Amino acid sequence: MFVLIWGILLSSGASVWGERHCQHGNFCITLSEADITAEAGLCVVIPCSFTTDKSFTPKHIVWSKCDKSKSNCRDSDIIFQTKEKIDVHTQGRVSLLQPDVSQRNCSIIINDLTESDSGEYKLRVIQDDTNGFTFMRKTTVTVKALTQKPSVMIPPLTEGQPTTLTCTAPGLCSGSDPEFTWTWRGAGEKDSQITGNITAFKTEDLTAVTQSHSSTLTFNPSAEHHSSSVTCEVGFRNNVTAEETVALNVTFVKKPVITGNTTIKDGDDLNLTCSVESFPPAVITWTKHGSIRNLTKETKTILDNDTGTASLIIPNVTVDYSGLYVCKAKHQIPALSTLAEVNVTFHPRILSTSGCVVQSEVLTCVCVSEGFPLPTIKWPLLDTHTEYSVTTNFPNHAVDLSITVTLKDHNYTTVECVSRNDIGEVKENLPVTREVVKQKPKDPIHFLFKTFNLQQLIIAFFIGLLVSTSICCLGRTCQRRKQKNSEEIAETLEMMSAGEAVQNDGTQDEEAAEGGAVAPPNDDGVPREVEYSNIDFSLLKIKCPNGPEATKETTETEYAEVKRKGERQDDGEKVEGNKEEEVMLLGDKEVEQCMSAEEVEGGQDMALYSNLIEIMGKV
Repeated sequence: MFVLIWGILLSSGASVWGERHCQHGNFCITLSEADITAEAGLCVVIPCSFTTDKSFTPKHIVWSKCDKSKSNCRDSDIIFQTKEKIDVHTQGRVSLLQPDVSQRNCSIIINDLTESDSGEYKLRVIQDDTNGFTFMRKTTVTVKALTQKPSVMIPPLTEGQPTTLTCTAPGLCSGSDPEFTWTWRGAGEKDSQITGNITAFKTEDLTAVTQSHSSTLTFNPSAEHHSSSVTCEVGFRNNVTAEETVALNVTFVKKPVITGNTTIKDGDDLNLTCSVESFPPAVITWTKHGSIRNLTKETKTILDNDTGTASLIIPNVTVDYSGLYVCKAKHQIPALSTLAEVNVTFHPRILSTSGCVVQSEVLTCVCVSEGFPLPTIKWPLLDTHTEYSVTTNFPNHAVDLSITVTLKDHNYTTVECVSRNDIGEVKENLPVTREVVKQKPKDPIHFLFKTFNLQQLIIAFFIGLLVSTSICCLGRTCQRRKQKNSEEIAETLEMMSAGEAVQNDGTQDEEAAEGGAVAPPNDDGVPREVEYSNIDFSLLKIKCPNGPEATKETTETEYAEVKRKGERQDDGEKVEGNKEEEVMLLGDKEVEQCMSAEEVEGGQDMALYSNLIEIMGKV
């Protein structure tokens, strides 16, 4: 308001401030017709302008304050005069807006008002010590108690970001400097000096006679400052004070707090509440890590933004609803968004699929327990056994532990299973059933694959292949050695036959001398050696002692060598001699040996057979 007044004052002149009153000739004055109201501690401006005759040159101005009950003002009522700058009554609180009196601007400003400054003010202009003129027109000023308040400017406040508050004193006065005091009041607390950096008093000159006084406060706002109040108090002279109290709205989000029963059992109701203190209110959402079956249909979420809470209600829960739950507080400032987590644990329980079976004195027990955290399973039965096997599986939110124990003289009707996690412990006696297992023929291939894995079978296959190859090579080597031995035996027999032939020559000579028959000599006169012939024994019918008509035909004989002792047949003559014959049959088939007391058909001598094994034995 005062800025506007001073703008009009400096740009338009005094004529707009009131009605002009002429008292004598050109001695006229313009003052406000209405009463001027002011407040204690502040200042007041009395707009004024005057004119005089051309022969009158004003050099000084004198202002006096008179009581309303007095018609004339005395010298004791003077509050301001240009001749003497300081007046004993006002103590320099009055200033002329235009120091140049020749401009005929008589406006004054009175600072640090008190209620005693109320009254009628009159102007007198002086030319010299003997000439002066007093205007009878008066203006009235009324000073009341101070009602104006300081102006406190608060920028947007965000937790953790330093900010500055500014308090400006009321009025645009050039009087004494006011004093500023900052006070902070928390919720339900008494007033206390606020923590922060309060700057020194600041004065800004707006015009030659107007000033702006202010104070600043720099501090780091937090959630504790939200909804608190800050008071700026301004103290003027004569114990006049004014204050302004403002509420602080700090943008913040505190970490969510989750309450409720976080330990559940099968069939319980899960009820969790997430509370978040924030400004403005944050959006609260519930999520869960991992998948939950049939969650959306049964889950209820109750939001109450007035209290900043969100409740999550799930009836008739199972172990699938245990795990990590997350409460998120999403703020309009993303950097302030936060969350809280809670683990919902599940008390362990043993499922009905658990039990024990005895088969062929082998006890097999299976205990299935579910819970969160994942429980452990213990078998007290194993404390009395040293030989056993344990198998463990981990299905979803459960542990499946089976044991196998060989029983001898123990007869169990129940076996105890103990399941435990961080929440608690549960025990259950599992019934034992006996089953008679029918032995079924085992598929060797299935048995191999069940007993051995694929890698073991491949290794066994290559080992078998290596052994088979070694046996084949060894067989070939033995066959070659056998054939070589057969050749050596044949060569040995030939050498033996040659020796006997030499002996037979002498015998034949003696027998020829006695019987008159001599073997024909060779062309050179040397007796002939024994000759060898190939005989096909398949054409002979051999009579065996096993039956009068039993015969055996040899169909696959490769060749036979026959060596005779005694007479030989030459040119159709029959030579008698020893009928003993040695026969060696070579081939793959077995050769039977038969002997008969009768001669074969056609008058042939009886033949004596021996197999290769017998001949090798003799050698």
